Amino acid sequence: MTDTALDITLTVNGERVSERVDARKTLVDFLRDDLVLTGSHVGCEHGVCGTCTVRVDGIIVRGCLMLAVQCDGAVVETIEGLSDSGEAADLQAAFVERNALQCGFCTPGMVVAAQDLLARAKETNSVPSRDAIREHLSGNYCRCTGYQAIVDAVEAVAKQRAGVKA
Repeated sequence: MTDTALDITLTVNGERVSERVDARKTLVDFLRDDLVLTGSHVGCEHGVCGTCTVRVDGIIVRGCLMLAVQCDGAVVETIEGLSDSGEAADLQAAFVERNALQCGFCTPGMVVAAQDLLARAKETNSVPSRDAIREHLSGNYCRCTGYQAIVDAVEAVAKQRAGVKA
């Protein structure tokens, strides 16, 4: 039997991590099982549902479609990192205020994706339309809320961050 484990070093939520991982282990499984960062969920395992959404080198990716070894040398940010840094605090509060979460299974991936959209909007000094919000979040499935409250929450934060009265 051949050893398929490889040594990797990456930065996760601002902390340098060096681990030996199986070459076939997905990023989301590495985060959950090895680093006990369980905010990113495992849903479809086909990159369709978005529950495993994380940022790698500033780009949102599906953690179930990326191997942990592909992140050697990368910067990985999870919902825990966005929460701990306060980067998404206003967005998380808006989700609560507008009842944009129910079971909560999709919420971490939804918040990571929404924060990505809001960061892009900030760069262009714009407020995304409701259609643009829906489009950006279209890769994140929610079976509970019907999306209206999620779009409301993201739109409210977009306007607040841009200084636009609601």
